[in-house]
Parts: sequence; structure tokens; C-alpha cells
Amino acid sequence: MSTDIHGGIEFRRPGTGTDDYDGEPWVAAMDLWPLHDETDYTAFGCLFGMRNYAGFQPLAPGRGLPLDLSTGMRSQLGPWTASDDLHSASWVSWAELASIDPTATSDHLIGRLTWRTKSLTPILHHQLVSDTSPPEALSAVGVPPADLHGATGGAEWTTDELFCIYEPLMVGAVLSHETHWPHVFAVMKALTGRFGDHGVRLVVAFG
Repeated sequence: MSTDIHGGIEFRRPGTGTDDYDGEPWVAAMDLWPLHDETDYTAFGCLFGMRNYAGFQPLAPGRGLPLDLSTGMRSQLGPWTASDDLHSASWVSWAELASIDPTATSDHLIGRLTWRTKSLTPILHHQLVSDTSPPEALSAVGVPPADLHGATGGAEWTTDELFCIYEPLMVGAVLSHETHWPHVFAVMKALTGRFGDHGVRLVVAFG
């Protein structure tokens, strides 16, 4: 069974903790779904430690739901986490996301192979690879270029049936413009213009 991500973006109300404002400190800004709709365990592991098969050092693993979670986000996630339909809740601020080192690498894997069919309804596959490409990947994509693991910027090739891409397994590639994450990050960064880097956060749970 696959694991999907759920949640959304919150911002901290200016004036929280002062006499000028006595409402809840955090407000739900936007659900995650319109911005992100992918099941990508490499990214989930990199950010939150969920299904971290790639062996990244997770940025924000297993923090749980914030104690000061907004009413809007609590109504979305709270009942499902309480019933264990959603699990492994966590949150991360924009300040932390902005500090990510895009060149950080996995502890034990060096790259990722992606291939898709040339058919009218293409099927996309991913395979993480170590120093020696696993036989199941080689049988699927054919023999890759000889200098594959020396390709610091990645490599592309084709077979009769497939388009194939190899990329070094770095955080920057995992969260690249070819994924949905830049949409999430763009909204969060825009909100920081009003609420500050520590005043915008992403709250998630998995199920």
C-alpha cells in the first residue's frame, strides 16, 4: 500500500502574544493538495524521514502536530491522526526549508534512475542505485552510458521503448523543479514577505 502526504501551510498572526491580539496564533493558509500531488518516498524521507529508503538525514522527522496548530489544520488532520488513519505527523518552518543544502547527499546511495515508456500512456518508474546498478534496473533500462556514475550533472539516454535519466542523489535533485515541491515552496516564500521566515510553516501527516 502506498503512503501519501496530507496537510497544509500555516502562518503566524502578527501581534500574537500582545494586548492587540488575543486570537489563535497560527492560521491555516492553504491546503497542500492543490500544490502537491505526488507520492515520492525519496522526498518524503529527505524532508520528514518517512520511508527514508534513500538514507538522507531528514530535515524534520516525527515532530508530531504542533501544540498551537490552527483550528483549520486541526480540523483537517486531527481526527485522522487520532484514529491512526494518518500517522508520522510533523511540521517544518520556511526558515528551515530555506536553509537546506541542495548538495547534501544520501548516506549509502549515489543516484536515481528514472525511466518512462514511449507509449501514448507513459508509465514512470524510479530506482535508487548504489555503486553498482541493481540487475532489475539494468534489465529495465538496458546498459547505461559507461561513465554513468561519473556524470555529476546527470545523464540521459534512450532505448527502443524508453526515455531514461540518471541523476546524482542530492537534495537539490530530489526537490527540483521537475517535482511538485517548488509550488509549495513558492507559496511559503511569498507568505514570508508578510509573516517572516519563522512565521510560515508546513504541517503534514502521512497515510
